[in-house]
Amino acid sequence: MAHVHLIGIGGSGLSAIALLLLERGEVVSGSDRTLSPLAQVVQATGGRVSIGHRAENIAGADMVLRSSAIPDENPEVQAALAAGIPVYKRAEFLRHLTQGQQVIAVAGTHGKTTTTAMLAWMLKCLGQDPSYIIGGVSANLGNNAHAGAGPSFVIEADEYDRMFLGLRPDIAVVTNVEHDHPDCFPTEEDFYQAFRQFASQIVTGGRLVGCLDHPGARRLMSETRQNGLEVISYGLNRWLGHQGPDYSASNPRPNQRGGFDFQFAPSGASQVGVPVSLQVPGMHNVTNALAALTVAHLLGLPLPQAALALGEYCGTGRRFELRGEVSGVTVIDDYAHHPTEIQTTLAAARARFPQHTLWAVWQPHTYSRTRSLLEGFTKCFADAEHVLVIDIYAARESQPADGFSARQVVQAVQHPSVHYTGSLSATVRYLLEHVQAGSVVMVLSAGDADQVSGMLLVGLAERSG
Repeated sequence: MAHVHLIGIGGSGLSAIALLLLERGEVVSGSDRTLSPLAQVVQATGGRVSIGHRAENIAGADMVLRSSAIPDENPEVQAALAAGIPVYKRAEFLRHLTQGQQVIAVAGTHGKTTTTAMLAWMLKCLGQDPSYIIGGVSANLGNNAHAGAGPSFVIEADEYDRMFLGLRPDIAVVTNVEHDHPDCFPTEEDFYQAFRQFASQIVTGGRLVGCLDHPGARRLMSETRQNGLEVISYGLNRWLGHQGPDYSASNPRPNQRGGFDFQFAPSGASQVGVPVSLQVPGMHNVTNALAALTVAHLLGLPLPQAALALGEYCGTGRRFELRGEVSGVTVIDDYAHHPTEIQTTLAAARARFPQHTLWAVWQPHTYSRTRSLLEGFTKCFADAEHVLVIDIYAARESQPADGFSARQVVQAVQHPSVHYTGSLSATVRYLLEHVQAGSVVMVLSAGDADQVSGMLLVGLAERSG
């Protein structure tokens, strides 16, 4: 029985690993700056969680795992090194964690959390009892990690800090490849090359499953195929110079559940497609479901049952998560923090709430991303009637010396009703002064602006009372 100490245990990545290790019977301790909800779950499950980073926290540890946000100077890292205790990042630890299992790794700039959660839920419903690590809490599974008894390990393959290069997938799903994390990948080509290296690590006899709808994924699939690896495609569209995808969704149409119905079938199949009825909104979730069903077919699992399981899938935390409705105002959290994600999420909201007034409340995430992708951010809010911009969430960064801020971002956004609201509390006050019945408030944030949703719901209740 090993004792693993995790520095940054309250984050989505390390909390998931902690829960999985606890299920396997390992001793788990960890530390973080605050006792986040995920850290509380680890604590309730049997892990020892310390608030603050101190050398004595690592007492008894056989190995130390640190998040990408933890610097070399961290006192726990330094204490472990001085004591000869090995210190790993996630990329170095993952191969040990997944050893002996069939690894299904889901990568991509967008959609990887939802696709991973769909796969884990679907395999559970089909009696496979997979191990899994998801970048968010699955509403269906009630957690973000599990040590299963089945043969498969489904894992969200995060590209940040090149974490996914610690994996040797049997099946690698790539939803899309679009430039992000400019603090790690200064150029679009740097970002793409990381995915190319990820694909090169698929085991002999393994397969790359990619979405034909996205240019970056198409390029990766083409180059991977030239290297002799089996490549399977899925998608909604046919592309000039390409035959249709190997797996597709025919006749997608909105349903009464707020999602889409479609038929799933391999390309050229003579049989009638398998009917699928999703309850999660947006055409992007049709594509995510396509990826999950493609993997099910490759694993030889029964497609009708797989489709029924996906029909029961109801989302993950902060992915189009309905937080509540008070006095005719609907409040939804979403993790969207990239221009493509924001545009896609707002399109899904518009399709689900066609007669409502849509408010986009956006907290830009990191100075480097906001500045690097600013052109995209200026054009992604067309489906909203109103846009509120909160101060930039710095995360691991400091404000640039030139003072770049959310005020400059607001000036660049091309929208007839865009306002800078600054702090979380000021944003809530502005919403309470302006939103009326029939409004849908979409809080778009990978930082702490999900607090706006809770504060707004309380304020609406007080306003109506």
